[in-house]
Amino acid sequence: MTAAALGAALTFASPSAFATAGPTNHSAKAPRAAALATTADAAAAASQSATWAAGTRAYLVITAPGDTSAVRAAVAANGGSVFSYFDAIGVIVAHSTSSSFAATLRGVSGVQKVGATRTSDVPADAYNPALPNNPAQAAPPTTEPVRSDMSQIKADQAWAVNPGSASVKVGILDTGVDDQHQDLAPNFNAADSVSCAYGKPDTRPGAWRDVDEHGTHVAGTVAAAKNGKGAVGVAPGVKISSVRIAEPGTTLFFPENTICGLVWAGDHGFKVTNNSYYTDPWQFVCPNDLDQAAILEGVGRAQQYADGKGSLQVAAAGNENYNLAAKTTDSASPNDSTPVTRTVTNDCKDIPAELPGVVTVAANGTNGTSKASFSNFGRDIIEVSAPGESVYSTVPGGKYASLSGTSMASPHVAGVAALLASANPGYTPADIRAKLAQQATDLACPADSRCTGTTANNSFFGEGRVDALKAVGTTPPPGKFFENLTDVTVNDNATAESAITVSGVTGNAPAALKVGVDIKHTYIGDLKVDLVAPDGTVYTLHNRSGGSTDNIVQTYSVDASSEVANGTWKLRVNDNASADTGKIDSWNLTF
Repeated sequence: MTAAALGAALTFASPSAFATAGPTNHSAKAPRAAALATTADAAAAASQSATWAAGTRAYLVITAPGDTSAVRAAVAANGGSVFSYFDAIGVIVAHSTSSSFAATLRGVSGVQKVGATRTSDVPADAYNPALPNNPAQAAPPTTEPVRSDMSQIKADQAWAVNPGSASVKVGILDTGVDDQHQDLAPNFNAADSVSCAYGKPDTRPGAWRDVDEHGTHVAGTVAAAKNGKGAVGVAPGVKISSVRIAEPGTTLFFPENTICGLVWAGDHGFKVTNNSYYTDPWQFVCPNDLDQAAILEGVGRAQQYADGKGSLQVAAAGNENYNLAAKTTDSASPNDSTPVTRTVTNDCKDIPAELPGVVTVAANGTNGTSKASFSNFGRDIIEVSAPGESVYSTVPGGKYASLSGTSMASPHVAGVAALLASANPGYTPADIRAKLAQQATDLACPADSRCTGTTANNSFFGEGRVDALKAVGTTPPPGKFFENLTDVTVNDNATAESAITVSGVTGNAPAALKVGVDIKHTYIGDLKVDLVAPDGTVYTLHNRSGGSTDNIVQTYSVDASSEVANGTWKLRVNDNASADTGKIDSWNLTF
C-alpha cells in the first residue's frame, strides 16, 4: 500500500499495506532447506505452476508441517497448481482459476484449512517478475546532524558505547531497499536479501530493490551508516537485508508474501525483522471467515517458525487513530478490490502486529512524549512507542525525506532491538522483547480519556518510549556539560542570542561537539540557527528548513576542533519573517 502524501516534504505512512504495520493504513542461521524449498525444489514447484491466465487467484492450503507432497498432489488433481510451498510449517501457495477450488480442497484428507489470499487476480508478473529499477544516485550530503528522533531515544549517546555489531542481521520486510544508497551500502547484506513478492523467493541480484520508497526509508532509520552523510540509523554498525514482500504497482503485502518473508528471516539468521505494514487485503483478519482463518493460520505459523529460529519481529501498530483493543468496524477492507464496511470484533487481528511474540509499536509525536495523532493504540496491545512524526531518513536514489507514520516508529524499535542483540549475543527473541519493555522510558497518559492504564503501562505508549542507551548497557564516555536554561524571546524579523561560558576544558573543542537545542517556535522555516564560537566563527545548525513544522528539539554534532574550548559560546537565532514568534527554551554544549 502506498503512503498518503501530507505535503511536499512530509509523507504519512498509511493503511493498506503500510504502517498498521507500515505506510498508512499500517539464533543461529538455519539451513534454508529446513523450512523453505531448496533451489531444486523451488524449480520443481515452478514447473508445476500453470501458465498465467486471467482469473488466476492465490490460495493458502494448510496441512500438517512436514511432508506436504500428498496435499500438493491433491492441489494439482483438483484444478490448481503449486506455486510454492513451505514444508516445515505445512503451508502451500496454490493458484487456480476455478471458483470452486477452495471448497473442493477443504474436503480433501489431510487439508486443514484453505483460503483465498486476495480478492483480485494474481498479476501476470508473478510468473515472470520484472526486476525493480536501480535508480541513479544523487550527490551525497556533506553534513550528518543528530536529529531529534535519535536524541529522544538516546541513540546518539548509544553510538559512543556500541553502534551495533556487524554480526547482527536485521531484515527489512517491506517494499524493498535501495542498496546503492550511500548511507545504506556500507551496511547492506546482499547475500541474504531476496524478493518474496507473490510468495516465492526470488534471489536474483536486485530483486530486493525498492518498488516505492517506504522500505528504503525504514532501512535508514534502522541502520544508516555513521559516515558523515545525511542521516544516522539507530544501530549504524549492524547489517541490513532487504526482503521485498510488496508487489510492484499496488505495493500491497499479501499473506503468501509475508509467509515467505518470515520463513526466509528464520532460515537466514535475522536476529530482528521490521514489519511496517499490515497483511493485505484485510486490515483485520477474522477467524470466523474461512478464507481469513487460513491467512491467520499460515502467517501465524510463519511467525512462530521465525521466532523459534531466533528472529524477533517488530511491527507498526497502524495509522488510523484506532483502538485495537475495542474493534467494532473495518471500512478499509478488502483493499485490493472494493472495500466494504463490516463489523469486526477483537477476535479479528491486525497481522503481523497482533500475532503472539511480535513487538507492537505506537508512534510518539515530535515532542517525544505525546501520542502521534494518527497512531493506533490499545491496552495490552501496544508494547512500546518510538518517534514517528517527521522522521528524516533515506529514500531511493541517494536522497532523503521526512515521513510520518507508525511505519517510522517501528524501525526505531527494531534498531534498539538490534543494539540489544549486539550487546547480548545470547539473547533469545523473548529476552529482547522483555528488555525493550523493562528499559523503556515511562510516559504518562495525557488528558485523554482514551488512554487507560498507568504511567508504567498504558494504552497509548505501552511500557513507554524505547531507550537505546540502556540497550547497550552502560553510559557514554564522560564529557563536560554546560547548559543555559534561561528563556530568550525570539521576535519577528529579529535576532536573539543566548550565551554559555565554558571553563575548565583543556585545549580545543572536540571534532564532535554536541550542541543540544530546544527552540519553541511555530513555522521553523522562518529560522536560521547558528552556533557562534568564542572567536566569532559561525557554525550554521539550521537554515530556514522545515516549513510549517513547529519547534526545533535536536542535538547537532559540530566539528569545532579548531576552536579553543574555553570562552563564551552563543546560540544565535534569526527570525526572517512575520507572524510567528517563539523562544530559545534551553540549549547545551557537551565537550
